[in-house]
Amino acid sequence: MQKYNVLVADDEPEIRNAIEIYLKNENMNVFKASHGLEALDILEKEDIHLIILDVMMPGLDGIQTTFKIRESRNIPILMLSAKSEDTDKILGLTVGADDYLCKPFNPLELTARAKSQLRRYTHLGHYKASEDEIEVRGLVLNKRSKTVFVDQEEVRLTATEYKILELLIEHRGRVFSIEEIYEKVWKEPYFNGENTVAVHVRRIREKIEINPREPKYLKVVWGIGYKIEK
Repeated sequence: MQKYNVLVADDEPEIRNAIEIYLKNENMNVFKASHGLEALDILEKEDIHLIILDVMMPGLDGIQTTFKIRESRNIPILMLSAKSEDTDKILGLTVGADDYLCKPFNPLELTARAKSQLRRYTHLGHYKASEDEIEVRGLVLNKRSKTVFVDQEEVRLTATEYKILELLIEHRGRVFSIEEIYEKVWKEPYFNGENTVAVHVRRIREKIEINPREPKYLKVVWGIGYKIEK
């Protein structure tokens, strides 16, 4: 199952940090911004599934930021504001926000609304998984962010381990010989690289497999090489 990325933009660090704590308890990954321009910059770099956006921010405020986001993205936006006037809510919803919550808010209500927006976005056809993201039975590799998750828990791989896993998962079902893996990952002619490849594969298994002795994902094909099962 995918771990969703939520962007929280608020100029008050205490609010950003509090929201992060509650969302992480729901197994969401949180990116934080202190103003609108920073939020837009994060959107360009990360695959974001939900935006929690404060109206009153310095520089580019929440209304202007929402307007910019809606020029090219349909990501759900939950707007936060200390203002409770109906005109402010209407303005926020008119420019493209999906929901509106007044400060001070109940963190449990915020979390419930966030989950509701994610369900609508991901289950009702508005969201398409990034072409950079590959999932195989709970193993998720994101080529853009160079991250790997197993059952929603992030797995820390070295750069070389990541390259090996990326090669195999992109061609899942195909068996790669040790020589092929070495030359494609190390970018040099193969020469006595069997132990080098085997050590890296073992380390990958230790990180992504529940039981490395009975691997679910990374399989050895004796006498030939390695593959990721489809």
